[in-house]
Amino acid sequence: MRNNRRINKQGAATRPKKRRCLLKLFALVLLITGAYWGAKYAVDTARRTLFQVKEIVFSGNKHISESELKTIMGINGNESLLGLSSKELKARLLKSPWIKAVSFRKDFPHKFTVRIEESMPYALLEMNGRTFFIDDKGNRLEELKGEGIPFLPVISGDPFKNSSVFSEVLNLVRTMKDKGFIAVKDRIEIIIPHGAGPEDISMQVDGMLVKVGHGEYEEKLQRLLELEDEIMRRGIPVDYIDLRFANKVIVKPINEVIR
Repeated sequence: MRNNRRINKQGAATRPKKRRCLLKLFALVLLITGAYWGAKYAVDTARRTLFQVKEIVFSGNKHISESELKTIMGINGNESLLGLSSKELKARLLKSPWIKAVSFRKDFPHKFTVRIEESMPYALLEMNGRTFFIDDKGNRLEELKGEGIPFLPVISGDPFKNSSVFSEVLNLVRTMKDKGFIAVKDRIEIIIPHGAGPEDISMQVDGMLVKVGHGEYEEKLQRLLELEDEIMRRGIPVDYIDLRFANKVIVKPINEVIR
């Protein structure tokens, strides 16, 4: 009996201690939770209010205006430098076909700099009665309103119906640009043949039809330039020039092989 009484007294004495421990633990949890949310609130407030953007500087943009860039980015200058996410802003800007690359710099306390690398108009694409600027990969940048730009070659046809030929046409344009061929011509129109292959690629050069075919574009363009001088010197009336053969150039309608 005495042992039972002693155990009961000990159990009764430990209950208040357990309650105090639980209360302390509960208070500690409340303290930690409050500290966490308080710190989070302070950080969020700082991200919204400290170092507000008062100046946004853009560079490298020629085709997209600053107001358009701000709209794409979704900022108006009231944000904090701390709250601006370069990753999110980059993802938004790169959705524009005109923007090839972008970088940012935060100049504390109030300046945000945006450097834009734009895609350059590479050629004009005439498709289904509409004309578009395209880049060097064939991506459409913007629809052209009004007359064409004389210093850009024109690609006629639907690239979606003949993607392999379109890829070769872009290679031809690249070679013409690299060799300065476009600079000495008034108008170049490259034709994507419907339902045909790369061997049927042709172009109109200042009104003269030239059958180019597939590959070896640098050599073919050089032969064409040399041939044009000879045609002018001899006064040959030309219907078309065929460059598709390896060791000769055919001029029609005259049944004569020059070179």
